[in-house]
Amino acid sequence: MHLIVDIGNSRTKLVAFDEGTPIDECVTEGCHLDGLAAFAAKHPFDAAILSSTVDLTDEAERQLQALPCPTLRFSPATTATPLRNLYHTPQTLGSDRLAAAVGAWTLKPGRNLLIIDAGSCITFDVVTAEGAYLGGNISPGLHARLRAIDDYFPRLPLVEAEGDVPELGYDTETAIRAGVIQGMRHEIEGYIHHFNVKYADLLVFLTGGDQFNLANSIKSATFADPFMVPRGLDAILTHQLKVES
Repeated sequence: MHLIVDIGNSRTKLVAFDEGTPIDECVTEGCHLDGLAAFAAKHPFDAAILSSTVDLTDEAERQLQALPCPTLRFSPATTATPLRNLYHTPQTLGSDRLAAAVGAWTLKPGRNLLIIDAGSCITFDVVTAEGAYLGGNISPGLHARLRAIDDYFPRLPLVEAEGDVPELGYDTETAIRAGVIQGMRHEIEGYIHHFNVKYADLLVFLTGGDQFNLANSIKSATFADPFMVPRGLDAILTHQLKVES
């Protein structure tokens, strides 16, 4: 059984995988590992993998070292994966981006894939049918866009993401919220259309914290999977253990 420790910019996700299937998870706000010991005690883990988009605190390091199983620290620059990484600067590639690409490839190997991760940022990454990770693009996420409007335009308010999203805003609050969310939808649909033209039989995966705010209105998003990054990390851990054996 594998323990997945996925530390993002705003949330930490602990997931238990049993033979490639997620069976339990614990999600906490922030980048701390306060729930790690209790979660690790619930399952007989024989290996763990860590992916982090932030620098770990000394306390987090101590909690990881106290785990009862060996922990692989995933690095896109040095860790072997099932994909051929063509990113020119793998040392700067976010581990969550490559892990999500591997997760999609694990579900649909041998297909052209577009992986869209709608989290703190929106990332668009492409994997070819031959198993090559080509790279992708990064765009501001939902909350970053809302905060930017408030930061750069003093007369405009900070608007919450939750609320009415009309086709056309009927007041300042709905105009901002609809402008941001509808703009994100059109941006995502534009990427999907572009890569559908470029790559035959493209499959699209949508994941990330804001995916379900978007999935219902993006008809061409084939798969919505909240476990895409942990799924990829589990596959990377399995691949690494095979390489070492």
